[in-house]
Amino acid sequence: MRLSRLALVLGLAAAAQPAPGAVAIGQKLQPFKLGDTSGQTVDVGADQGRKAVVLMFIATQCPVSNAYNERMAALSREYASKGVAFIGINSNRQESVEEIAAHAASHGFSFPILKDVGNVQADHFGAQVTPEIYVYDSASVLRYHGRIDDDRTGANVKSQDLRRALDALLAGQPVPVAETKAFGCTIKRVAQ
Repeated sequence: MRLSRLALVLGLAAAAQPAPGAVAIGQKLQPFKLGDTSGQTVDVGADQGRKAVVLMFIATQCPVSNAYNERMAALSREYASKGVAFIGINSNRQESVEEIAAHAASHGFSFPILKDVGNVQADHFGAQVTPEIYVYDSASVLRYHGRIDDDRTGANVKSQDLRRALDALLAGQPVPVAETKAFGCTIKRVAQ
């Protein structure tokens, strides 16, 4: 009961099942364009020659997403040399491009972070929380959706789900667990 109240106060949620109309494992990525923190338009899905692309819905103000900042930066650095591209997407209505750029710089993010104005892509993907991860293979097919790992603090990680998915793809193997339950703060969408 106490944890439920805390979750309610922080706006935490768990993405149980994909939202209606959400992308599904085995579907091809529908290319899209979003602006990055420097004002450049990034064409997601037009990137050729990557062994995998990791799309991460993240936030600047969410304590759960922020608990993963170091792990996201480290994974991006580690897998970049293996042909994996990481892309952050911020869909929260209240988080400005300037705030996102400052946050990325202060946490050493070497990957681009795109601003999803009006949460169009969050709605398309069915993303509900931050952080929430989507991994596409070299053929732009969704092979993994869910969490980075199973422990917010990083102290008691028992299942490194994103790492396991990437290692499988890079080895030419099927992802052993294609979907996990993402957890974090709800994406703060624009009023419909």
